[in-house]
Amino acid sequence: MSRGIIEKALSGFYYVNTGTRMVACRARGKFRKEKISPLVGDWVQVQELSDGSGYVEAIEPRKCEFLRPAVANIDQLVVIASEAVPVSDPYLIDRVCAIAELKGCGVVICVNKCDLESGAGLEELYCRVGYPTVRVSAETGEGMEKLYGLISGKLSAFTGNSGVGKSSILNRLYPALGIETSSVSEKLGRGRHTTRHVELFRLDECTLVVDTPGFSSFDTTELDLALKKALPETFRDFAPYRDACRFVGCSHTKEKGCAVLRALEEGKIAPSRHESYVRLYDELKPLKDWEVRKGKEKP
Repeated sequence: MSRGIIEKALSGFYYVNTGTRMVACRARGKFRKEKISPLVGDWVQVQELSDGSGYVEAIEPRKCEFLRPAVANIDQLVVIASEAVPVSDPYLIDRVCAIAELKGCGVVICVNKCDLESGAGLEELYCRVGYPTVRVSAETGEGMEKLYGLISGKLSAFTGNSGVGKSSILNRLYPALGIETSSVSEKLGRGRHTTRHVELFRLDECTLVVDTPGFSSFDTTELDLALKKALPETFRDFAPYRDACRFVGCSHTKEKGCAVLRALEEGKIAPSRHESYVRLYDELKPLKDWEVRKGKEKP
């Protein structure tokens, strides 16, 4: 039996790096019965066969997992954003950050295309929130050394709206990857998805990154009852004020005596952050426990 990490999942095969070679594996049928799927980033036990292929026999306990994109055990999400074309919607950034906080996963904000627009606005916003933030240019290489320092020695998943330059940044960090990229449509203001599956890449022995298909892959399966119950806690900039609200169970949306709303009025919380919170709150509010269970029972 060999131990390794799944670096790619494609067409029913799991490509496991055992440290000495890459083994193309199928998963044992027991995982389907248990409704468990191996994920990129999983540490697994592999039974190797004489023809060089193998079977995934066991999945080691995960420290975190995402269903869409299907990835496990990441240390942090690197959220790629831009103030150039396409301009990133702060709500989409905040939505992904909330999901990461729920999963106990770190967040790095990377503002790309600073050769076209400075990105200073997004940098200031998320520095205030408390996230490590860096401005880069995949075109010129600006900021890449700092970004590498933030991901060094960790397993990071790169995500962002299409056309924002995730794959271009990875190619700049490690040109040998040669990941496919595409231009941004001037008419639509967005790029075409070039990442069609989840794959792990090694920038060095201890630095691993995952390129994901983008924000749209973080679909409503992640917006479940757990996020509804913990939503205020997933906005870290609310933390200094939550316990000072007048009423227990304050929703931080419109209540009198809400310390979060007072901090918003005093400029201690950015308006766009609270707007994102309210939008998520309204989206999750109708969700009932039985609906979550029913949704998770679907194949």
